[in-house]
Amino acid sequence: MTRTTPERPVDIEGIIPELSEYRGLGTRLHPRPGVPEPDQSSVGGPLLWPADESWPMCTEPHKRRFGERIADVRLRRKILAEAWSRQPEPGRPEGPTDEEFETLRSLRRGRHAPWLTDTDPIPLLPVAQLYTRDVPGLVLPDDADLLQIFWCPFNAHGEDRNVAVHLRWRTATDVSDALTELPEPEVVGHAEYVPDPCALHPERVVEHQWGGLLPYAIRERLDDWEDWEDEDAVSYQMDLSIPPGWKIGGFAPWPLTGPQDVVCACGRRMDLLLTIDSREWDRGTRSWVPVEDRGLADTEANTPTQVVVGRGGRLLVFVCPADWSHQNQVLVQ
Repeated sequence: MTRTTPERPVDIEGIIPELSEYRGLGTRLHPRPGVPEPDQSSVGGPLLWPADESWPMCTEPHKRRFGERIADVRLRRKILAEAWSRQPEPGRPEGPTDEEFETLRSLRRGRHAPWLTDTDPIPLLPVAQLYTRDVPGLVLPDDADLLQIFWCPFNAHGEDRNVAVHLRWRTATDVSDALTELPEPEVVGHAEYVPDPCALHPERVVEHQWGGLLPYAIRERLDDWEDWEDEDAVSYQMDLSIPPGWKIGGFAPWPLTGPQDVVCACGRRMDLLLTIDSREWDRGTRSWVPVEDRGLADTEANTPTQVVVGRGGRLLVFVCPADWSHQNQVLVQ
């Protein structure tokens, strides 16, 4: 099913024409639970990976013995999904049974991989794969047509102690013999870094620059226009600027730190490649709920991937416009 972003509640360029100079395009990915195949774009789905190519590993020193088993993460989600989807029966409360509760209580964090040292290579966890044929606006280096995104699911990398995002790109037709059993780490630092399989429904959308990066004169006019006393009034930042959810390209949101310059080691300003969001919408961004999902706006349908970044924010992945092989940078917002 396609996903269609509703028209914005206000034509802000009709009110402040100068904002047309700060208009851009991004691609909302709209991940939704599904059973994607390796030849499809997905979040958390199987990758098209050559059988004769080494799987990417994390070799950066950090603790990797303690956390949650991936198998336990998936079992917990399966039990809870089945429990809450069951029809209530007389004499039995909603939710997990006593037996299921006991199983859930046994799925605990712990030292589940005691054989690992802090320097042993561990497999990176697949996050997403994106085919350029599916995702408008996605342009890859070297005429590649498939982007594959991994991370090491521990908050242990770099000065900011983030997950480590790794990118691979290739031409899909070069993969003649695909790997059928994909490696994955035994333990993850947090269950929220294990994405559930989701099909994608990419949609190109118009957005406008983050308010803090607009010229002062435009910000003043926006302040005069906004109704600050009505919490239900249309808001530039929430309704007219940058859409929520997983996204390729477009503008970066800066709610946590304020605008930052993201500069490559080579000195070039980096481009926003990917936004990984904890929610597809929330109370403040309900105007972005796709038309097809309006009936689900008040349910947990806004967390289809089960990925949670930080305390429920967004992970921004930046790449060097001159050379994608330069180290990417990630920021939490």
